[in-house]
Amino acid sequence: MEKIRIAIAGLGNCAGSLLQGMEYYKGKDSSDAPGLMHWDIGGFKPGDIEVVAAFDIDKRKVGKDVNEAVFALPNCTTVFCNNLPKADVKVKMGRILDGFSGHMKDYEDKYRLVISDEKEAAKEEIVSTLKKSGAEMLLNYLPVGSEKAVRFYAECALDAGTGFINNMPVFIASDPEWAAKFKQKNLPVIGDDIKAQLGATILHRTLADLFKKRGVKIARTYQLNTGGNTDFLNMLNRSRLASKKESKTEAVQSVLDTRLDPENIHIGPSDYVPWQKDNKICFIRMEGELFGGVPMNLELRLSVEDSPNSAGVAIDAIRCCKLALNRNKGGILYSPSAYFMKHPPKQFSDDVAYRMTEEFIAGQDIEGEHMISRHDDEITRKSPGEFIAKI
Repeated sequence: MEKIRIAIAGLGNCAGSLLQGMEYYKGKDSSDAPGLMHWDIGGFKPGDIEVVAAFDIDKRKVGKDVNEAVFALPNCTTVFCNNLPKADVKVKMGRILDGFSGHMKDYEDKYRLVISDEKEAAKEEIVSTLKKSGAEMLLNYLPVGSEKAVRFYAECALDAGTGFINNMPVFIASDPEWAAKFKQKNLPVIGDDIKAQLGATILHRTLADLFKKRGVKIARTYQLNTGGNTDFLNMLNRSRLASKKESKTEAVQSVLDTRLDPENIHIGPSDYVPWQKDNKICFIRMEGELFGGVPMNLELRLSVEDSPNSAGVAIDAIRCCKLALNRNKGGILYSPSAYFMKHPPKQFSDDVAYRMTEEFIAGQDIEGEHMISRHDDEITRKSPGEFIAKI
């Protein structure tokens, strides 16, 4: 089987977990592959992915082999596959723009960002690297709040003729103007803001959907998250959080029968706790009314290693993007975006998004202008490949 050739912008913990996973699953089969939603997508296994280009701005990563760079500080995620072979792909200096928050230079070395001394790459250099490497898609793993930098790399992907997978909350796939650019060039785009395999957002959505289906009226809810990786350190700068809070809040609001007033829903990062490293602790509280208006509340604590929790989802997104490329399908990939991302162009309940993604993988998907309008964001299956609105 041919390899899927990917490029990565931002070699933090999430990229590190992805690269470890690509090696970890090599030589395994479906009976010995825990933690995956799909073992095989279109004939591609997790080990059929290779990195052919990478960009970062940290001095400890730029110039190193990519499989060495992902273990450099300030990365701190769990090492579950530490024998990565040399990839023969050097990490190139990228563009800084707003790709980091200034306060991150003020911490001790094991936490802070150390900007490379190398000259920032021009757009033409990055586009040339993407083309020469044979990259088929560019994965965005830049920090939250990197609005200008993400758009810069999205433009590079367009100019280089690659697909784009936007794993963080700067809105590209869900921005009609950017979606139109990828459609015009017939390049697939999946986004925005990756959901973890079993993280705070997917769990909160599932609980909200359960309340709705069991007739429990939700009065108010919160989700508080703490962690000790550079993502949480970056988000201490609250001015960078607007799109992140919108993405996470909308992911939950979209599955409610009635949207909550802003004062009754709070979802977002809470604080940075250095000793947690890449461990993320989530606290969810939901208050509602049962039969007869009798009050109830639920409190939940979830502890997960943050970056590996997204890597398996990214591996599926990569393979779905490859299927689109093989099928000559460009523009927004609605089904994978709805299943894999918090802020897709069209929100669907997770069970519906799952079925749509299965149909996409099987080549029976309904995408783009052929997408049928849904009522109250809920659809039911009438027959394979056909959906009707639930009225």
